[in-house]
Amino acid sequence: MTPADMDRAMEIAQDLKDAPHWPLAAYLAALEPQGAPRRIALVAEDVKTGIVVGLAVASLLPPQGELETIAVVAEGQRHGVARRLFAAMAEELRAAQVTEVMLEVRASNRPALAFYHAQGFVETGRRPRYYADSQEDALLLGLRLK
Repeated sequence: MTPADMDRAMEIAQDLKDAPHWPLAAYLAALEPQGAPRRIALVAEDVKTGIVVGLAVASLLPPQGELETIAVVAEGQRHGVARRLFAAMAEELRAAQVTEVMLEVRASNRPALAFYHAQGFVETGRRPRYYADSQEDALLLGLRLK
């Protein structure tokens, strides 16, 4: 991910109410090549303009991985961008010997839940009042990669 891609990724996340609002330092740490745990970061670009319209970040602790964020610009949603990003991420995770992907999502984030369920994720647990800003529960989801 280039510095320009990182700036755009932060813009995307900040513009989406339910996306993680990480500070720049968190993005930099997540993308540090020598950092631990190792991470994979992917971006989706508009084929016509080359502008970044989505991103996905996952951490690796084989045989498990955690999808830390997947976000798509509002005007790019419902056009398959997240699905293609997740399919590419799943291939990268398989290549890294990851067989199980986990994530957490706000219980109220119905669009994200619908997306994750469509990808095959199932609920594996709940963290009551996990989010400090709203005292909202986090749902834990998991998926076995084939």
